[in-house]
Amino acid sequence: MMASSPMHLIDLHDISWKFGESGKTARLPAKVPGCVHTDLLANGKISDPFYGTNELELQWIGHRDWEYSATFSVPGETLAEDHVELVAEGLDTLATIYLNDRRIGSSENMFIARRIDIRRHLKKTGNQLRIVFKSAEHYVKSARPNHNPRDINDPVGRCTVLRKEQCQFGWDWGPRFVTAGIWRALRIESWSVNRLDFVRIDQRHSANQDSVRLTVSPRFATSQPARCTAILSLDGHEACRSESLVDTDNKTLSLIVDAPRLWWPAGQGLQPLYDLELIAIDSETGAEIGRRTQRIGLRTIELDRHADQWGESFQFVVNGRPVFAKGANWIPSHTFVAGLERSHYERDLRAAAEAHMNMIRVWGGGIYEHESFYDLCDELGLMVWQDFMFACTLYPHDDAFLDSVREEATQQVERLHHRASLALWCGNNELPQINKEPLRDPSTRAGYEKLFHALLPEVVTAHDGATPYWPSSEWRGFFDSTHTDGEKSGDTHFWEVWHRRAPVSEYERWQFRFCSEFGMQSYSSLATQATFCPPDDDNIFGPVMENHQKNRAGNQIISDYISRRYRFPKDQAGLIYLSQVNQAYCMTVANEHFRRISPRCMGAIYWQLNDCWPVASWSSIEFTGAWKALHHAARRFFAPSLVSAHILQDEQTTISNYRKSGDGRVDLYTVHDGVDSRPAVLRWSLHHLDGATIETGERKLTLRPGESTRQKRLNFGRQLAAHGTDRIFLRTALEINGETVSGDTVLFAPPRFIPLQKAKTKITARLISPGEFCVTFKSPVFLHRFKFEIEGQPTAWMSDNFFDLYPGNAKSVTIRTTASTTRLQLLDRISHRSLVDSY
Repeated sequence: MMASSPMHLIDLHDISWKFGESGKTARLPAKVPGCVHTDLLANGKISDPFYGTNELELQWIGHRDWEYSATFSVPGETLAEDHVELVAEGLDTLATIYLNDRRIGSSENMFIARRIDIRRHLKKTGNQLRIVFKSAEHYVKSARPNHNPRDINDPVGRCTVLRKEQCQFGWDWGPRFVTAGIWRALRIESWSVNRLDFVRIDQRHSANQDSVRLTVSPRFATSQPARCTAILSLDGHEACRSESLVDTDNKTLSLIVDAPRLWWPAGQGLQPLYDLELIAIDSETGAEIGRRTQRIGLRTIELDRHADQWGESFQFVVNGRPVFAKGANWIPSHTFVAGLERSHYERDLRAAAEAHMNMIRVWGGGIYEHESFYDLCDELGLMVWQDFMFACTLYPHDDAFLDSVREEATQQVERLHHRASLALWCGNNELPQINKEPLRDPSTRAGYEKLFHALLPEVVTAHDGATPYWPSSEWRGFFDSTHTDGEKSGDTHFWEVWHRRAPVSEYERWQFRFCSEFGMQSYSSLATQATFCPPDDDNIFGPVMENHQKNRAGNQIISDYISRRYRFPKDQAGLIYLSQVNQAYCMTVANEHFRRISPRCMGAIYWQLNDCWPVASWSSIEFTGAWKALHHAARRFFAPSLVSAHILQDEQTTISNYRKSGDGRVDLYTVHDGVDSRPAVLRWSLHHLDGATIETGERKLTLRPGESTRQKRLNFGRQLAAHGTDRIFLRTALEINGETVSGDTVLFAPPRFIPLQKAKTKITARLISPGEFCVTFKSPVFLHRFKFEIEGQPTAWMSDNFFDLYPGNAKSVTIRTTASTTRLQLLDRISHRSLVDSY
């Protein structure tokens, strides 16, 4: 949250805006912030862009020029000021601005805010503001003709010549909708004498964290001296203050915070946020010239890279404590990013925190997110790995381009540098990884280094000074040839599983220092599918489903991985279910492995958390907000205290040799992220599918902070031989104070070979409060990956789902529904399935 108070402000959002195609007279109502696609939709001129194959029919929009215009008045007090400025926080993208038929400015960078003095062009009434947006589609085809980078994403083309949200041009999870419009705030600010422009905040912590020195550096529009007061408060109570005259000799204020309440990532402590208010008074007139409040967290975050027994560490250290980064990659929350608000972010970021995540990586092909995104990350304890907006392909490096990037980076670093959640600035996504051969050319590499090894780190140092900079993700130096380098240093994007169709066990071959991308696709639920797909056109290889699968061969790859582990589904619902169960299984294998090998590996950031439209993708949360099986699994594999069973198993085994797969060895590990040691009990029990318990065991232990420990090696070779690998399963549980905090099932054969039984599940419900119920499920037989849903409420919150039901053991889940739902209505609307019901 950041607030600034100029002398006079006129919000230009609520005036009557019109838009239309350039060169044509027809004009329609428009919304600001907004874009041409959403305005056309609101006026009934186009059909739902996400439905069916409508995307293909709407490509003409990006090939036209568009205009937005409005008429407004200004009060006399505004005209009486010395300076009256038009402030445009974001114009998308090739914009020329006219006021009363005079050209007053332009922009060619979506990520730069513009401030234009308009006083001499204004009149009291009847001011006409017009913004013309040229076609970005046309621009990228003709601009910088000598720049022809390798095109890794074939829909993207040459979009790198323009500083615009790159995934608008299409990606392997998103549509191609090349937008135009006023996508962020637009206002008029007026002032005289001076104006508070920016406040930099630097923290210096004492060695034992018992005090913090804050250095506050205000910047003004002129060199006129100002008397400034800085007030730091927490929960409305003043902690300290400082007053000083800021002029050419003294440019800062200092505050000492004794006994500071430190900000911690989720799971490591609390997230107290202080308010730092700066009030600036003109030293001659005594008039207030600016007031700004920023929320800050008192903390240190370092990217620790020190020599160790494996090479060089890659870990985030917060307030002196190494923290295993658990999280997911973030793409824009909507295909049309104009005017996003807190509500567009809160659902998915809260879901991330509920899944015990502590880090979100903002991917470099989207946008620098709105303030509300960072507000929520500050509040929820989600550290932000912030990419600069560069992804996959090479970029120009001429002077004009670099000048634009410098201004963009400066603005974004200044805007976000104070954020408690900001953990890393990263230059780009995958450029060195994808462009190894082009970068062997000395001139191409020199141009690349100008941008990512000189310009961006210089901006971060100059305008942040505390947050670490990392040149690329992944990055281990130029021309590293194998994943072996990732076992020694840096971060790794691992896509052998999925893109190269390697077996899921391939994750366990590698001892990466930090894995910042890896993933497995699945389909969205039937309810989400219904928002874009006609019920009679849902074949995954038909035009609609293929248009909502943007990864080349994606549907074939999903089918391939399903077939290795599961039987052929009997219908579309079964296919969707299996794709999600398979995705959850793959990500469980990967994430538990990365956690087991800590502290060698100190981060797992899977691809991806969210969707920008309804689609088949790697997300764990569907566009509608429904949690896939993966997100429920993430709550388990990211649990603060985890029991993880490791078993060698080949998911590609055949019927002729599956009984020979594995030797009956199971290694039981515990991983503990908590800040204190905890006594715990590890339990395990071996069961037959007929319900009999073959044997049980337990071990008392102590969980220590930051430790991954192999607690027990079990050997069930004799039992497998006696009962058959397809007839028994192992159940694990980790208990703290009598409560099971982690647990799962180990299967000794691929599920497609296991003769699972069907049975009627007993369901009971108890009202907790209006709209909140405790629902209990009980089955007489073992049901694998039991999924339930509520008819008409596909996004209802559930504390767990896609779990295992054990014979005769009740499983209770908390459900939040609409407040008017009764217990009987809920029971009537619950439907369920497990693996055996999919075929």
